[in-house]
Amino acid sequence: MTSFSVPLQTSGVAGSFPTGLGSNPIHPLPLGFVFRSRAKEEKAAPTDKVSLTDSKMPRDPQAPKGRPTPKRSESQTQRRSVANTSTTRKDASKRQRDERRAQMDRQRQALSGRGNERDLPLRDRGAIRKFGRDYIDSRINIAEFFLPLAVVILVLSVVQMPALQNIALLLWLVVIVLIVVDSFWSVFRLRKLLAERFPGQNTKGTVWYALMRSLQMRRLRLPKPQVKRGERP
Repeated sequence: MTSFSVPLQTSGVAGSFPTGLGSNPIHPLPLGFVFRSRAKEEKAAPTDKVSLTDSKMPRDPQAPKGRPTPKRSESQTQRRSVANTSTTRKDASKRQRDERRAQMDRQRQALSGRGNERDLPLRDRGAIRKFGRDYIDSRINIAEFFLPLAVVILVLSVVQMPALQNIALLLWLVVIVLIVVDSFWSVFRLRKLLAERFPGQNTKGTVWYALMRSLQMRRLRLPKPQVKRGERP
C-alpha cells in the first residue's frame, strides 16, 4: 500500500495554526496521523488505566465493591475465628447439657432426702415451706387414707347385696366428713404456728402447699418426710 503525504503549509490567517509554525520547515505527515480518530485514543487510555489498576490491586470476588481486597493473613484469621466460634458453641451446648444433667441429679437427691435442701425445686425451698412439710408429716391425716378407703367403698358398692351397699354409702359419707373436719383443723393449727414461728414474714401459699401434701400417702410424698409421726416439728 502506497503511503501519501500532505505538505504542512502555514497561512497568515489568524487562528489557523499556532504561532511560530510558519517559520518551521515543511515536514510531510502520513495521512493516517491526520485522519486518525480521537475516540479510539480516548477509549484506549481508560482501558489501560483500569488494567493497570486491576493488575496492581486484584479484587476478591467475595469482597464488596469499592473496598480493597483483604490480605491473606486477615482472611485466614477470619476463617479461624469462624471455625473456633462453631467449636465454642458446640462446647458450650455440651457444657450446658452436662450442667443441666448434674442439676437434675442433685435435685433428685435432695427430693429423696439425701441431698442438699438448696437443690430442691423453688416451691419446696425455704424454712417456711420446710416447717409446713414437717407439720403435715408429724401428724396422722385422714386425707392420706382416702385412696385405700375409696377402693374398699367401691368394692362394697359393687356387691349385689343391699346391706353392703348401704354400708358403703355410709362409709363414704363418714370419710368425706372426717376429711373436711381434719383439713379445717390442720389449716387453723398451721396458720397459728406459722404466725408464732415466723412473725412478720411472708407465709403466703404455705397453708395450701401443706394441705395438698396431706392428700398424698406418706410414702409417696416428695420431698421425703424428715420427721416421724408424733414428733414435734
